[in-house]
Amino acid sequence: MTVRQIFVVLALLVPVLILGLGLIWNPVNWLFVIVLPLLILGTIDYFQHKQTIRRLYPVVGRFRYMLESVRKEIQQYFVESDTNGVPVSREFRSLIYQRAKGDRDTRPFGTVFDVNRDGYEWINHSLAPKEVSNHNPRIKFGGPDCTQPYEASPFNISAMSYGSLGKNAIMALNKGAKAGGFAHNTGEGGLSPYHLKYGGDIIWQIGTGYFGCRDEQGNFDPDLFQEKATLAVVKMIEVKLSQGAKPGHGGILPAAKLTEEIARIRHVPMGKDVISPAAHTSFSTPKGLLEFVRKLRRLSGGKPVGFKLCVGKKDDFLGICKAMLETGITPDFITVDGGEGGTGAAPTELTNSVGTPLRDALIFVNQALIGTGLRDRIRVIASGKIFSAFHLLRVVALGADTANSARGMMFSLGCVQARSCNTDRCPTGITTQNPSRNKALVVEDKSRRVANFHREMIVNLVELLAVCGLNSLEELEPKHINQRVKGTVIKNYAELYPRITNGCLLSQADVPDSWQRDWEMASADHW
Repeated sequence: MTVRQIFVVLALLVPVLILGLGLIWNPVNWLFVIVLPLLILGTIDYFQHKQTIRRLYPVVGRFRYMLESVRKEIQQYFVESDTNGVPVSREFRSLIYQRAKGDRDTRPFGTVFDVNRDGYEWINHSLAPKEVSNHNPRIKFGGPDCTQPYEASPFNISAMSYGSLGKNAIMALNKGAKAGGFAHNTGEGGLSPYHLKYGGDIIWQIGTGYFGCRDEQGNFDPDLFQEKATLAVVKMIEVKLSQGAKPGHGGILPAAKLTEEIARIRHVPMGKDVISPAAHTSFSTPKGLLEFVRKLRRLSGGKPVGFKLCVGKKDDFLGICKAMLETGITPDFITVDGGEGGTGAAPTELTNSVGTPLRDALIFVNQALIGTGLRDRIRVIASGKIFSAFHLLRVVALGADTANSARGMMFSLGCVQARSCNTDRCPTGITTQNPSRNKALVVEDKSRRVANFHREMIVNLVELLAVCGLNSLEELEPKHINQRVKGTVIKNYAELYPRITNGCLLSQADVPDSWQRDWEMASADHW
């Protein structure tokens, strides 16, 4: 027992001893009951060496640390407004909660947003709105080399691994996906039994650790991959190059969240943080990536295969485009993740200051594919903060075909944005492997909420399209979204982000000046 523990025990025992002696009727003894423990705590504070505030302000200084421990809760429940909460405001958290629960989600008395602020965005309605005809829009995934195309929902569950999420959360997401007819991305942690239990459509993500399809040395195992990729429930394969939370850094599963079951699923040892390599070992060049994509497509029986990345150096991505042109191999889709991060635990500098934000990245990728004449062969998925149908429309207008959301789906499960995902102490049982906390998340109830949220997103999406006089997502163009740039200056996306000419990067004479340097530096043979 340490000296501090001895003092604490004495502080508790002395009052008990005083009371036990039958002296409770003497008022003087009450003084000892109150003052003596404070004197003991003050003595401990004065002689300890770890915290200067406690040494200078014994006992009283402890309140500083007590208040700091509940700062996030005080901020969220008593200080922040409906619109200034971060990373996700109360306005959108409440919207997701209401839609997930089936509660009323309308807003009385007007918008809470400042429509006159710089950056405010909106979509203009039509005086000839359409009747909603297609209540279940689908987008076909699968290029010319794909023999098992997939009809996807415009809105799906983004990558979240079993390990970062608990098993009940995974099962609730997958059961919700099954009920709602949309896809569930496994994240890079492997294909677990909990992804398969309810039969929801799966996008199996293969990261640099090759979890679930790796050999004893951590390298890609084609036989293990083929065994799982040919399962009927697996609809698409996604190769993860990088993610917005920590671009250029492998995935992180803290040792505190690593169970024996997860270690078996991932084929990793117990007792240490599971950190994926920063780069793949199966390829090291743009051409190598595309050859790996072709290999996975063949091993999976012709299913759509694509890759996910957070855009960094522009010439790196343009090198992939050049490799597509030189090899004739194209992925079936590209998932663009924003550098603003997501659900994954990440070093602070990486999540705050590395990687291209989603909007800029999405515009660049879409433009690069247009410039190389490849856009019609490849679907683009936007992965980011998609919480409302307008958010979904916005990324489609910028160049996406569909969108994935992780945090939105976590809110539908009941996440309260405690931001303790990496501690194994998630207060809602979502991002934890603690059995008692995990058990508190009821799969049957939460799966309905996931399905409800998705359904209401699609209902509002098709209604927005109809209000704008459009029949489908394919008709949505950049000109439909407006932004207040500054004061009275208003521009639509077509004016803010003018598109380059289709195929202009194929001829040196036609390459725009702003693309010239990056295009020249790009190589299909190296990054």
